[in-house]
Amino acid sequence: MAAIARFGAISLDSSDPHRLGQFYRELLDFEVLYESGELVVLAGAGVMLTIEQVADHRPPDWPGNQVPKQMHLDLFVTDLDIAETAAIECGAVKAGFQPAPDRWRVLIDPAGHPFCLTIPPGTDQ
Repeated sequence: MAAIARFGAISLDSSDPHRLGQFYRELLDFEVLYESGELVVLAGAGVMLTIEQVADHRPPDWPGNQVPKQMHLDLFVTDLDIAETAAIECGAVKAGFQPAPDRWRVLIDPAGHPFCLTIPPGTDQ
C-alpha cells in the first residue's frame, strides 16, 4: 500500500510562539523558515516544527491529566481531496471546523487527536 501522506511537522500550541520558537531554534539549531505573530515555522535535521498561537493557552500539567498535552501532526500531501478521502477510509473523521480548507484539512484520528493534512509550504495544489 502506498503512503497517503508524508510526515511534515510537529505543531506545538503556545501563548507566545515567538518566545517558544526562539527557544527551540537555539536548543535544536533550527532555521527560521517563517515567523508572524501567530506562527513560527522552524526546520532542521529533516524535520519541521511549527509553533502556533492559541488564545488562553494553558501549559500541560505533567504528569497529570487535568490539562492534556497540546500538539498535533502536520502531514504533507500532494492532493488534499484524495488524501482526505483516504484518511477517512483509514478511520479518521473530518473535523467540523476547517479554518483554511484550500491549504489544509483538519481530521481527527480514532483516539480523538486532531491532525492536519496540508500542502507543503511553497507549493501549489
